[in-house]
Amino acid sequence: MSEYNQDKLIQDVVKAFSGTPDARLRELMTALVKHVHAFAREVDLRPEEWQAGLKFLTATGQISTDTRPEFVLLSDTLGLSMMVVALQQARASGTPQGALPPTEATVEGPFYWAGAPDLELGADIAEGVPGEPALYMGRVTDLDGKPLAGALLDIWSGDGDGLYDVQLSDEPTMKARGRFRTDNEGRYWFWSIRPTFYPVPFDGPVGEMMRACGRNINRPGHIHMQVSAPGHVKLTTHIFVAGSPYIDEDAVFGKRDSLVVDFEAHPPGRAVDGREMETPYHSASFDFRLVPEPA
Repeated sequence: MSEYNQDKLIQDVVKAFSGTPDARLRELMTALVKHVHAFAREVDLRPEEWQAGLKFLTATGQISTDTRPEFVLLSDTLGLSMMVVALQQARASGTPQGALPPTEATVEGPFYWAGAPDLELGADIAEGVPGEPALYMGRVTDLDGKPLAGALLDIWSGDGDGLYDVQLSDEPTMKARGRFRTDNEGRYWFWSIRPTFYPVPFDGPVGEMMRACGRNINRPGHIHMQVSAPGHVKLTTHIFVAGSPYIDEDAVFGKRDSLVVDFEAHPPGRAVDGREMETPYHSASFDFRLVPEPA
C-alpha cells in the first residue's frame, strides 16, 4: 500500500467515527484509531504478528473471570493502570497553598472484592491466615491535618504466602479483608499480617508475555486500602513494606516512595492497643490525607 493510501485509510477510519453523538466517545475513538495505526506503521506490523496479538487478547478474555480479571492484570503490567491513576490524581489535586500534600494513590489491582465485613477498630482481619502478625495504626485527615471522624477504610491483603483469598477458592472467603471507620479523632487501628512479596498470576497470557519479555513478575510486600470520607475524593492506595524484596522493581509500577513504611519488630508482650501477644509481631504507622471534592 502506498504512503498516500495509508494516510487515506486513517482519514477514512477517523471520518467513520466523526458522527459519534457522544463528544467524549468520539474523542476517544478518534485518538485510538490514530495511535493504533501509528503503532502499526512504526513497527511495520507483520500479518503473523497481528494474528498473534489477536490470539493473545482472545486468550486474555477467555481466562478472565470475576475473581481472575486478566485484562486488569494486563493493564497493570503495561503501566496503563498506574497512568490512569496518576492522571486522576492530578485532575483531583489543586492542593491549596500551605496545605499538606495528599496521600498518593496507586493501582487497585485485580484482587479487590466488594462486601468485606464491617469490623470494630482493633479487630484482626487475618485470623486463620498464615503470616507474621502486624498492628496497623494511624489517622485519616484532610489536607489541613484536621481529623476525619467516621472515615471508611476498606482493607484487603494477601496472606503470608502471598496469596489472596480469591486465589484459594472460587468465591472470596473475606480472609485478610475488612472495613473500619475512624474514631472521633480520625484514628484507626487493626491487626493483620506483615505482607510479603508475591508474583502476579503468571499461569495465563499475561504471564506468558512477562516471561517472553524477561520481565520481573513480582510485587513487593504491600497491603491495599480504599479510604473515603464525605466531601472528599476516595483514595485507593497501598502501604508498602520497607526493605521488601522487589521494592524497587514492582511488576505493576505501583510503588511510590511516600507509601513505603517501616514495620517495627516487637517481642511477645502487650501491644500498644492492649492486646497480649504470645508471639513476636510488627507494627506500622501511616496517616492518610484526603483531597476535598471539587466545589
